[in-house]
Amino acid sequence: MRTVIINGANGYVASNFINSLLKKQFKVIALVRANKQDPKERMNKVLAYINDEKEINTSNLEVYNYSLLDNNFSMNENVLKSIFTGNVDYFHFAASLKYDEKSVDEIFSTNIEGLENSIKVFLKYAMKGSRFFYIGTAYSCGRFNGLFEEKFYGNKDISEFRNYYEQSKRFAENIVGENIRNNGLNGHIIRLSQVVGNKETGVTKTDYGIFDFAKRVYNLANRYPNEIVRVHVDPDATQNLIPIDTVTGHLTRVVEEKEIPGIMHFVSKNPVRNSFIIDTLNQLAPIQIIPLKTLERKDMNPIERLISVGMSFTESYASTDILFDTRQRDKFLKNTETGPDYKSIAKMMGYFIETLSEKRKKKEHEAALKDGWL
Repeated sequence: MRTVIINGANGYVASNFINSLLKKQFKVIALVRANKQDPKERMNKVLAYINDEKEINTSNLEVYNYSLLDNNFSMNENVLKSIFTGNVDYFHFAASLKYDEKSVDEIFSTNIEGLENSIKVFLKYAMKGSRFFYIGTAYSCGRFNGLFEEKFYGNKDISEFRNYYEQSKRFAENIVGENIRNNGLNGHIIRLSQVVGNKETGVTKTDYGIFDFAKRVYNLANRYPNEIVRVHVDPDATQNLIPIDTVTGHLTRVVEEKEIPGIMHFVSKNPVRNSFIIDTLNQLAPIQIIPLKTLERKDMNPIERLISVGMSFTESYASTDILFDTRQRDKFLKNTETGPDYKSIAKMMGYFIETLSEKRKKKEHEAALKDGWL
């Protein structure tokens, strides 16, 4: 059984992947940035969180402090030689999720220089037969029209992308490609669409994408209950959502198999309409959201402008309806399910809003205790 090395290990997808691997008794090496806290504590804390504080067997888990941009990750050479012993699968998850122009230096440093350093460490210490997996995004397609295929695309100017995050991920993919062609890297690229909660249970422990939007709507509803608020969202456009349990199942399958395609899209074949997401939110929160395909900032009222400011990232994906090629993935995974149905999304939204409500009640209770009201 291969050892699996994962950097950026305490992130949402990476930690759930580790959780899945440990349940299947794989040996896992987690590389975690200390960030003023012991790396092992950080890893154990996130594993406890995604398991609802239930015990999990971590006897096959080793956690190391690393620094993505430093030589040898600022790790001892003998330790690196040890963890790369034998055939390993190395998953590069580490990434900056920032997207705006003011953060461009951090974005490119983490997402490009960090990847280059990761490949450098892998090529230096990994033994023949080891595999390098870069976790990319399906939205490296940028403002692409047509069928986005499971192949490399050239680097483009920022005008071809919605944000610098997308552009940096495209550039990073091509660095992997260059190392495959020129340096013998046994590399593979997995592009994920928007990862959501568990399709079976509805448990949702991410506030990214549609859940970031849901959180903003919920907070707005509590400040301005029963308001009617217009948002700049095309109701007929779609969101490509893939459940976390589907992603971890696909990734675990990757580890278990010998022959892996060069690039695969882990996306849903059944995108979800924006109108359904908003209708669901309208049922869960005391507010009426009206999606409009065209809505100028100058025509918004103060509350609408408030939510629009908070949607600076989400809004750029509010009119998407992207077609993703999945032929290589389908050949590899065969007849596997790929995405949540509408019932699953409603369950996830309900869980997420209920969690926000419980947190709000807890804060209010703590504030009342502090002020002596209780």
